Amino acid sequence: MYQKGRNMFEFDQYLGFLAFLTILTIGFWLMIFLLTFVVPYWLIGNLREIFKERKEAKQAQLEE
Repeated sequence: MYQKGRNMFEFDQYLGFLAFLTILTIGFWLMIFLLTFVVPYWLIGNLREIFKERKEAKQAQLEE
């Protein structure tokens, strides 16, 4: 079954596995960051702009 002195991975396979885990972890944290900070920031900013434009249009209409 398991031979003494034999490694489970060769060294280049080990490096590839570490690179895969690193890229996977970076992608995971990037998605967490985007979903918790960037997307809400973008949505709130857009909603503020829409309400601001509507308010200005209403003010301009009332002044006429």
